[in-house]
This record gives sequence, C-alpha cells and structure tokens, in this order.
Amino acid sequence: MSKIDHYFIENCKDIIENGYDNSQEDVRPRWADGTPAYSKKKFGIVNHYDLREEFPASTIRSLPLKKTVDELLWIWQKKTSKLSELNSQVWNEWAQEDGTIGKAYGYQLGVKSKYKEGEFDQVDRVLYDLKHNPASRRMLTSMYTFADLHEMALYPCAYSMTFNVSGNVLNAILHQRSQDMLAAFFWNVAQYAVLVHMFAQVSGLVAGELIHVIADAHIYDRHIPIVEELIARPVYDAPTFVLDPSIKDFYDFTVDHVSLENYEHGPGIGRIEMAV
Repeated sequence: MSKIDHYFIENCKDIIENGYDNSQEDVRPRWADGTPAYSKKKFGIVNHYDLREEFPASTIRSLPLKKTVDELLWIWQKKTSKLSELNSQVWNEWAQEDGTIGKAYGYQLGVKSKYKEGEFDQVDRVLYDLKHNPASRRMLTSMYTFADLHEMALYPCAYSMTFNVSGNVLNAILHQRSQDMLAAFFWNVAQYAVLVHMFAQVSGLVAGELIHVIADAHIYDRHIPIVEELIARPVYDAPTFVLDPSIKDFYDFTVDHVSLENYEHGPGIGRIEMAV
C-alpha cells in the first residue's frame, strides 16, 4: 500500500468517526446554492513521507501529476496570481475581477527583500542558501503576510515550507493551516514532494523527508459519502517518480520533466463540489 493511501484512509476514518462536527456553528464556507458547508475535523495531524523510499502518489484514485505540477510552478516558479498563467481551472471559484486571486500564493513568494548578500525573493533566497549555506537553520518561506490578507481571494492554506539539509539530504516541513481532505490532500502532498525533489536536484542534494503538518484537517458534509467510498477501495503499491536529471536550474523545469512509472490506481472521481 502506498504510504499516502495509508494516511488518507486512517486520517479520514478518524475524522469521520471521532472528528468534531461544526454543524451547529455559524461557518464561513458556503456551497454554490448558498447552503452552509459544514464539516467534521481533527486538529493537529502530522504525516511523515520518506521520498527516498517512495513517491506519495495516491493509488485509491488517479493523481493528475502534470496538473498538480502546473499549479506548483505557477506559484513557486512564475510567482504570480494571474489565472491566465495557470493551465488548470482549480482557482476559478476564487477569481477576482482583475483575473487574479489577489496578493496570494505566488505573489507573496515573488516579493523581494534585502539581505547582506543582496536582494532576493523567498524562493531565490532558499535556492541560494541550499547551495551556499546548506547548514543554515533559516531556510523557510511563508505566504501568510498579515498586511496583505485583506487583498487575497483566499487566505493561503498550505502557507509555509521549512527546509533543512543533513549531509547530502534535503528535508522539508509543509505547514498547512487548513486541509480539505477530499479536494486537496493528495494534490498538496504530491506537489510539495515534487518541489523537494526539484530543489534537491538543482542543489546537488537528495530528496529526503517531507513532513506534512495540518492544523485543521476536515471533510465537508457533502464529501463524506465520496470519502467513505474511496477509503473502501483497493490500494496498490506506490509508483516510481521520474524527474528529468538533465535540469540543473529550477526555472527550467516544466510539467514535461515529471512522470510516474508503474502507476496502478483506481478511477478518478470527476469534478467535486467545492465549498467557497
């Protein structure tokens, strides 16, 4: 069984059976018909993935790897919030009149700050330190800029990455304030596993541990029947992740440089209803 399938099954069972039900509260999210989007949740979930052992691709359902990487590169490489530069439709529900999602996600990573070594944005600062200061304990990024929250279509969910090098191994922690287990769990973990692989390769390192810390892991009420069907499905071994070894500059990566081999999986579930 793929490690990520194990976590999804166990986390979701725990949420459904033991999670806190907020159906008596005044919640912010709404379904498209205006109905409150209630959920069951667990606080403080921590999942560990060793990328040297396997790649966290779901086998319960198919993972659209290239779409996940397209959004990853939109945020971390293009550093933009312009929807015209994103090929998937995953942010359409949060589109603003100017065709962006406001000062969110990639916009924040592209803001430059001054350091003694020069001026860097957050991504380039990490890439610089991975090559020049690998023993640093200060390699992190954050998209949660309080001064700009009022100009974001959605406060960032997966908001921070902390990177750490041990010998020739790059490890990382993904901090997530909120996780829609059905819509984004598999998507987010795969994305950031790819990011660790990419950063490691261009820095002459090996991808190691990815630790995923979720503050609020929830399943929306209308998603529970779908999740229950998913966790009853058969599971398979994790596929092999392939990253084009010829790419040595992070900004040269495209979706065509990633692939999965020996990938056996169940069917997709189609487009799900989103709570906004």
